[in-house]
Amino acid sequence: MVVEGSGSTVPRRTLGIGLRAAREKAGVKLKDAAALLGVSEQTIWRIEQGTTSTRPPYVQALCDAYGVSDDMRDVFVGLARETRSRGWWHAYGDVLPTWFEAYVGLEQAARRIRIFDPSMVPGLLQHREYTGAFVRIERPDLSEHEVEKIIELKQSRQQLLTRSFPAPPAVDVVISEAVLMAEPEPEGTMRRQVWHLLQATQLPNVSVRVLNLRVGPHRASVAGAFVMLDFPEHNGSAPPPTVYSENLTGALYLDKASEIEAYSGVWEALDGAALSEPDTAELLQKYLKELNDRER
Repeated sequence: MVVEGSGSTVPRRTLGIGLRAAREKAGVKLKDAAALLGVSEQTIWRIEQGTTSTRPPYVQALCDAYGVSDDMRDVFVGLARETRSRGWWHAYGDVLPTWFEAYVGLEQAARRIRIFDPSMVPGLLQHREYTGAFVRIERPDLSEHEVEKIIELKQSRQQLLTRSFPAPPAVDVVISEAVLMAEPEPEGTMRRQVWHLLQATQLPNVSVRVLNLRVGPHRASVAGAFVMLDFPEHNGSAPPPTVYSENLTGALYLDKASEIEAYSGVWEALDGAALSEPDTAELLQKYLKELNDRER
């Protein structure tokens, strides 16, 4: 699935699901819907896939052609307006890759976020010094001002963990124990990061679990780092779950049923192999004590 960076992601996808269902129920072909608006079939397909925003007058015309009720037409037109809105994170566009903008939108709208990372603490749980250490390694071309903007962005993203409205998402995180053994510069960074993780475990909507080093090969060994996002229902339907997988130059957004099933199986394997939440907290306390002792 290709995801564009413009507009608001979840309203686009919710609108696309609704318009496609209405078109198919009315028996209108894709080419006829395209002819009605004077656009290409590809444009209608992209609207229905939720990969582009659209104008309210276009949505009204489609609703009329599909015989959509007045109430649902108002809902669809409202969603069309939302698709053209811009989230707060667009203020960081100069340091935010276009392929990551869509992810931040999905993250803000999710009701549940499941994260596995074998190499670092996920962004939603990073201490600002830890973020800075990894950004300077990953993107040595950035100025210090740009590094600070990325740190600020990640700190802003973390506000969704404790927001009042809408309700914060449930966040389930599994990290490798190897993550806790890293020693990023400057000295003291990892100690503050482990303390930050322990603080996160106190939040009622956050679960942090560690995959012990003694665990042998598992399904996630092949999958690598990934995020699974589930979304709330809107008027009886919810956007499909999405798997996000990032690399140095881009990202994959996966939402086919077979893809979701595969990653759900990986998550089940992780769920069975990772330490329990109490055992994880105990392990974090152990690492924190060792780091404190080392720095005395």
